[in-house]
Amino acid sequence: MCNQTDVYPLKESNSDKNPFRQFSLWYNEAVQKCREQADAMVLATTDEEGKPSARVVLMKTFSEEGFIFYTNSLSRKGMQISFNPNVALLFYWPLLARQVRIEGQAGIIGGKESDEYFISRPRGSRISALISPQSEVIPGREYLEKRYKATEAGFKGRKISRPEFWNGYLVIPECFEFWQGRENRLHDRLIYTYDDINTGWVLKRLAP
Repeated sequence: MCNQTDVYPLKESNSDKNPFRQFSLWYNEAVQKCREQADAMVLATTDEEGKPSARVVLMKTFSEEGFIFYTNSLSRKGMQISFNPNVALLFYWPLLARQVRIEGQAGIIGGKESDEYFISRPRGSRISALISPQSEVIPGREYLEKRYKATEAGFKGRKISRPEFWNGYLVIPECFEFWQGRENRLHDRLIYTYDDINTGWVLKRLAP
């Protein structure tokens, strides 16, 4: 178990000037020190009326291009992203008393990359992706189980390819906020925003 005393104060002087590298440092610490599901993130989207919704998804990869997750494009979140690509991500690592908030735009990645990841998934997960009309109302659990068994039998000995409605999404960040819990609620909050004029990230401190 990780202890909050294992973490260090978040200062401008000990933070990387690049938010992607700073995220990588924190993410690796969450994986190594706490061994929790560090890749779990809240994804917030909005519908056509601007009403928000949020759910936990898994980040599969990240780089200086952005953060990638996979989902059914016909699901509620997939449809909302098609209406409004502006999204927010939240990583929360309670044992480290840390949060990372990210705001940016989401878009579908190339089919080849999605194909490669889909094939790497367990066979049962691929079948589930095929048969589940994600976010739609269904008559009951038995409906899914029957469809699963029928599809499993139908694909016996056959390759299960990625359906067209199942895609990867890349979230390209426009700002990052790193939050470190501190005593007396005097938490550290550092925000990175991108300066289009000087083409660089600007780091500032926020009041807790």
